Amino acid sequence: MTSVIHVLKAIAAGSIFFVWVVRYREIIEEFKAYGLPSWLRDFVGILNLSFTFMLFSNDLNVSLIGASGIIILMVAAVITHIIAKNPFHKILPSISLIILSLFIFIYTYSKLTVSP
Repeated sequence: MTSVIHVLKAIAAGSIFFVWVVRYREIIEEFKAYGLPSWLRDFVGILNLSFTFMLFSNDLNVSLIGASGIIILMVAAVITHIIAKNPFHKILPSISLIILSLFIFIYTYSKLTVSP
């Protein structure tokens, strides 16, 4: 199971890196189209990348914070897409990251609560 979680973390990290680094120009345009300020865009990007790095921490509590942060940001992204009346295919990546992060959170939490 640990290997599966590592793969899920890698998928989440790759996805977030791709969107917030490789596709950053498109993110700029999306935030403008939604009428959101540039400071919020940059803040969300910093949080996304920070939470992603936290997933790979050896400290399980830090990993939980990372997974929780991604879940919260992706729920906000889904809500934003729904308000903007975007088609489902634009919402799907956020939903996928919510599901991946939930698996990571649940697994990490179970490791934290298991008695030695």
